[in-house]
Amino acid sequence: MFDIEEELKNLPASPGVYIMHNADGDIIYVGKAKILKNRVRQYFQKNKNHSPKVLAMVSNIAYFEYIVTDTEIEALVLECNLIKKHKPKYNILLKDDKQYPYIKVTINEEYPRIFMSRTLKNDGAKYFGPYAGMQTVKGTIDIVQKIFKPPLCTRKFPQDIGKGRPCLNYHIDNCFAPCIYGKVSRDEYRKVFFDICSFLEGNHSSLISELTEEMNKASKNTEFEKAAVIRDKISAIRHFEEKQKIINADKQTDTDIIAFSSFGDKTFVEIFFVRMGRITGRKSYRIDDTGNSDTEEVLSDFIKQYYSDSESVPGELLLQEQAKETDLISDWLSAKKGRKVSILVPQKGDKKSLVDMVKKNAEISAENYKLAGLKLFGSKNKVLSELAKKLKLEKPPMRIESYDISNIQGADNVASMVVFRDGKPSKKDYRNFKIKSFEGANDYLAMQEVIYRRFRHAKEEETQIENGEIARENAKFLPYPDLILLDGGKGHISAVLQIMETIDIEIPVFGMVKDNRHRTRGLLSKDGEVSLMPTDSVYKFITNVQDEVHRAAISYHRSKRSENLKKSELDEIKGVGKVKKGKLLAHFKSVDNIKSASLSELTEVIDENTAKSIYDYFGKKQ
Repeated sequence: MFDIEEELKNLPASPGVYIMHNADGDIIYVGKAKILKNRVRQYFQKNKNHSPKVLAMVSNIAYFEYIVTDTEIEALVLECNLIKKHKPKYNILLKDDKQYPYIKVTINEEYPRIFMSRTLKNDGAKYFGPYAGMQTVKGTIDIVQKIFKPPLCTRKFPQDIGKGRPCLNYHIDNCFAPCIYGKVSRDEYRKVFFDICSFLEGNHSSLISELTEEMNKASKNTEFEKAAVIRDKISAIRHFEEKQKIINADKQTDTDIIAFSSFGDKTFVEIFFVRMGRITGRKSYRIDDTGNSDTEEVLSDFIKQYYSDSESVPGELLLQEQAKETDLISDWLSAKKGRKVSILVPQKGDKKSLVDMVKKNAEISAENYKLAGLKLFGSKNKVLSELAKKLKLEKPPMRIESYDISNIQGADNVASMVVFRDGKPSKKDYRNFKIKSFEGANDYLAMQEVIYRRFRHAKEEETQIENGEIARENAKFLPYPDLILLDGGKGHISAVLQIMETIDIEIPVFGMVKDNRHRTRGLLSKDGEVSLMPTDSVYKFITNVQDEVHRAAISYHRSKRSENLKKSELDEIKGVGKVKKGKLLAHFKSVDNIKSASLSELTEVIDENTAKSIYDYFGKKQ
């Protein structure tokens, strides 16, 4: 038994990481401390300044463990790694609003290629980005294509050199055609891709200088055609340069700018990348459950999580507001980069203007999320309002529960409950039930058992909440639904209403009935049927619910049936394999029934030799 009070006394006065577990052993929070003894004890002291989030977390701590480190920076690195691995419930976790694309140049290959990639891998290739979207990537690759004319075809080099004619791109001067034997050497090919990398990195000045030198050399050697090609490249690069927003042409420190905006319990973070004095990209993140966290903590956690994964660390970070532990984070990033990383909160001047620009983008992200949510909620709410109107409910059913039974001739009898919140599936609220009170096929009794158990659990949880035994947010069967939908007709409705009256629960119950083609037809109550038109939005919604609960029940039944087929006394009998075992269980419903079956009854299902082996086996066992 873990005694928290006793363990708190034994905490060391050392830096390290502490790990909080709930009663199920799940990691619910990971933190780091300069002095473990002081930090961990703070959680269990009565403190008016504890946020609701911390209070909720502490109420769920069953035990904790800790790892001592030599330094606070080591603790910070370990904390980041553990959060990334376990994704604890009460830690701030990043959600990337989009899967941002990169441009990948396979400089690690003998003959490199350039293409779009959505994942970063440690494979020796060079990645550029992230870019704001596919259009930006496509536009950038188009610019690279116009300037450097790399091959974008599917030919593989060097094996395809000299095989076949060059494609259309060569004839329209859009490819330098390495496929033509003897036209381009390996080194010349690779030089083009090194130039592409230099261009994508923003090293335009050095690239232009290098190309100018090549052009002059070609001109002196009377290679005028080659010199003209290089001249056009230089011109195109300069034209592209003019289009980019220049931040600071004199002091070209790599800089990341971070700003945020909050909406409800979510924080939207924008990070802009400035390389070689120009804005080269951006990323957007959404962080959930930040309503009870201060901005210093959110910003600090964001920086730690983001740069623990990032391949690139800038020389400077510009922040909208001060973050917690900036000195420690600066030391950590400096060690990671190999030179000093500054963290600044600019108050005036050009840097402040940049931060304001990024903040404006964060505010737009928050506003767009708000509008999208309202639009989605409005759309779903419209369907739910229409459903309420058709079923004569007092209000739209924001939580709907649907139930279905699944078995094969009464064997492996199970049920599933699916939940729709605000008109969409809430899979974390789904529940499965194995029928325990009887064997055989009786959907009405099975439905009664499931409904009874579901609401018995809910009433037990209400009592536990009142007694302070569990927090409401950890209840598995609360809240109650606004509407119950059964995959069945009058018999199912009657059976469920009977049991609900017994346990004193009043919730509207309807059956989802199907036509002769097994398609959704309408909704049935004790008072009659509500017909639905296939073109009606409510019809589509009910069909979705019916399909989902049927899918869930079938999936659970298959899993339980698979378990039963795997674990059986029949496995001990020679000659009984999966197929025969399946036939026996489908026919006799249980192993007990097989045990009591006569030899002739067994022979009706399987061959005589196997039937005799089963009969003799269970006869000896008795």
